[in-house]
Amino acid sequence: MTHEIGRITAIFRYPVKSMAGTSLNEAQLGLHGLEGDRRFAFRRLAEQGGFPWLTAAMLNEMILFKPLSSEDNLIPTHIRTPEGTTFELRSKELADEISRRFGAEVQLMQLNHSAFDEASVSLISHETILKVERETERAIDVRRFRPNILIETNSGIPFDEDHWVGHSICFGEESDAPTVSVTLRDKRCMMINLDPDTALQDAKVMKSVIRLNDNNAGVYGTVTKIGNLIVGQKVYLLKDR
Repeated sequence: MTHEIGRITAIFRYPVKSMAGTSLNEAQLGLHGLEGDRRFAFRRLAEQGGFPWLTAAMLNEMILFKPLSSEDNLIPTHIRTPEGTTFELRSKELADEISRRFGAEVQLMQLNHSAFDEASVSLISHETILKVERETERAIDVRRFRPNILIETNSGIPFDEDHWVGHSICFGEESDAPTVSVTLRDKRCMMINLDPDTALQDAKVMKSVIRLNDNNAGVYGTVTKIGNLIVGQKVYLLKDR
């Protein structure tokens, strides 16, 4: 059974894990997520555990570093620091700069399947963000939640995306439309406390998500059918009969 649940209102790609993202009008959805999404990450050389990546949760100002590339290139060539200095992405100077700020050595890694925390695609609804806004009594920038796909739902119900878990989401009406299997809710970390323009923290944001929905906001999914995503595209929930 197919049920229309809303439409895409924004698409985001994050070329370097935990750095600033790019808003897109359309993007190719491949088997490993949005093409060009999180294909680079900085590895903490002293970390020998299962999660070696440096994130903005460890170095808040990392979200202010901006990847730069030509419009038709998925791979960034340079990175602009918060102060406006530009370094080549693969340069020793950039790695040294981030190492200095972090206080330990890091190394840039280029990845085949991207550096995801849980799954290759993240989705969140406008209504969920508006609910957090009302709870915190402040404007909430969607970029705090770092989604790949922002959806305006027909239901108008906050956290309605929780009910998509275990089902598939289809983007567009065509028979070969891109499809994502929604696998789990997105349990949040302190990164949602970070202002994407200043990196200043506001603990009220995460506290509100904890109160409202057990610290979950949005969902993760894995790609089951590739295709093109476009802002304005209708979104459908596919349920078993």
